[in-house]
Amino acid sequence: MVDAGTGSVNLNAGKIDFSGCKFSIDPREDWKQLFKDAWRMERDYFYDRNMHGVDWEVMYEKYRPLVDRVTTRNELNQVLARLVGELSVLHAGASGGDMPSDDQYIGVASLGAHTSRDEVNGGYRIDYIYQGDPDYYDFGDWRSPLKDPYLDIQEGDIITKVNGSAALSAMDLGALLRNQAGKQVRLSIKRGETSKEVIVKPRGGSYWLRTMDWEYSNRLKVEKESDEQIGYLHMNAMGNWDIGHFYREFYPVINKKGLIIDARFNAGGYTDAIILEKLLRQPFMFLKDRTGEPYWRMNNSFRGHIVVLANERTGSSGEAFLIGIRRLGLGTVIGKRTWGGQIWLNERNKLTDKGVMTAPMHGVYGPEGEWLVEGHGFEPDIEVDNLPYETFNGKDAQLDAAIKLLQEKIAEDPREVPPVPDYPDKSFKTNRKD
Repeated sequence: MVDAGTGSVNLNAGKIDFSGCKFSIDPREDWKQLFKDAWRMERDYFYDRNMHGVDWEVMYEKYRPLVDRVTTRNELNQVLARLVGELSVLHAGASGGDMPSDDQYIGVASLGAHTSRDEVNGGYRIDYIYQGDPDYYDFGDWRSPLKDPYLDIQEGDIITKVNGSAALSAMDLGALLRNQAGKQVRLSIKRGETSKEVIVKPRGGSYWLRTMDWEYSNRLKVEKESDEQIGYLHMNAMGNWDIGHFYREFYPVINKKGLIIDARFNAGGYTDAIILEKLLRQPFMFLKDRTGEPYWRMNNSFRGHIVVLANERTGSSGEAFLIGIRRLGLGTVIGKRTWGGQIWLNERNKLTDKGVMTAPMHGVYGPEGEWLVEGHGFEPDIEVDNLPYETFNGKDAQLDAAIKLLQEKIAEDPREVPPVPDYPDKSFKTNRKD
């Protein structure tokens, strides 16, 4: 392929000059073969043999000439994406491949906090430190670098220096944290008239810290407003890690009278059926020990009311989860119409340079004989939109609606544990205490 060290591909009189290539083989020949392989992959694996009525041979002839104009592997992906786009299907696209690498990229590390420039106090003020469930603080990735209790860093403190450089010397604090992810960084912290220096290890990014802060804040809000009667858990996706996350968050709330399962922004995966199976479990009898509260079998089954939240960023296996919630009669879905991808893909059919040309292989339909969700999305039972300005100001109308609905359902049907019956008297008359 093209040598990344040459920096660019030269175009002379409409012809591509490959004199700077590492290899003698013209990469265009490789790209032609990759195009043909990708076209064949859709032809042989697409779930509909009729290719949604598209003449696939004609599509080959339509897009094949564009490959002669391709100058990079990324441009080839763009051609492949347009090719598969003719099928009008989600879960389809092209990515990856033999791309030139560039080690010049320098990432900006995160301290896991909101900061603002404070000229008066000579640094950057720590306005907010991302929160997370303190029960999981032993896991380093679950905690803001500034949240270590041994550091004693508080909101309102001022960061005056980073590795000895004055914080205000940079227009943004991130400029002093370039290429510092996972490394020891020395911060000078001022609180009032006192100052100290601490060592922290910034993270590579703040996405997961912000996500966990959002989840934890939602959980505290739900518990407070429902007087601990309603539980909350968020499903970020439907992968291997997310199954463990579900169990970790689900078991502590199985005794609640209501449960909010937040599937907003769910990126999909393949574990929807496992979660639905857990929610399908129902108690069939109750047990009472000499001490303690009654419990039930099936063990760890949830007896309360369920509301699921969804939005336009809920997709794939997340949408399958919503289909199951409705068709299995497990609860109510609140939010907005979802992404709309229910022809499931398989990424095992990779191209020869390890690029991906997804072939949607598994169409989803219901017992009534209709294709489900694809191209339209899942319609919630109750539509509630989170408007941008209100959301920016901290309001979550969808979560508020879920709390309100569950409170109404609990009032109508509190799902109390049946009272323990009177204990039997099995004594003979001669052995009676009275």
